Amino acid sequence: MNLERQWKDQLYQEFARIGKCLSSPKRLELIDLLAQGPKAVEQLAKLTGMSVANVSQHLQTLHESRLVRSHKRGNFVIYDIAEPSVAEFMISLHRLSEKQLVEIQKLKSEILHHSVNMEPIAMEELLVRMDRGEVVLLDVRPEDEYAMGHIPGAISVPMEELEQHLTSLPADKEIVAYCRGPYCLMSAQAVEILKSKGIKAARLEEGVHEWKRYMEDSKMSSI
Repeated sequence: MNLERQWKDQLYQEFARIGKCLSSPKRLELIDLLAQGPKAVEQLAKLTGMSVANVSQHLQTLHESRLVRSHKRGNFVIYDIAEPSVAEFMISLHRLSEKQLVEIQKLKSEILHHSVNMEPIAMEELLVRMDRGEVVLLDVRPEDEYAMGHIPGAISVPMEELEQHLTSLPADKEIVAYCRGPYCLMSAQAVEILKSKGIKAARLEEGVHEWKRYMEDSKMSSI
């Protein structure tokens, strides 16, 4: 075996470590959740429906591949993505998968088909209308995720608190809700609640990471 062949074999073996690590659906979900902000093992177990033991095992695998990092906070172990490029990779994976796999498109349409007028508002349209003061953007994720990063101008109204804030929402503006991204249903649920109360509302499919990607792409296209 020549030196170049040996070098390439070793190189792709290292690349395969990441691929092998990401072969688990549950580990992909854990990365998506951690991309929204640091979370304790117990919190991740509740969000994913897994046991604490199973979550810990998946997180250890992700840690060994250096996709997540951890630290202690009192009696809890807190996990986070290792760096922003991990979230960027997940956005690319989502886009590629949705483009290539018709099953994903079917799953998205099936879960939303029961909702009336649930067509999402485009990011470009949203930003223009926010500048004009025509819409109010609600971030319906938990407060800790909002604090870690949000779309500028968005107001934090966690999903479980939405109905308590209905009377404080302006009646003369459309309400747009967003959450963790294209595969999070909290924004769709929020829009259903708002519309059931006679409030004009729309869903933004993208989350904060997709917004960042959109802004970066817009800057590049303007150069």
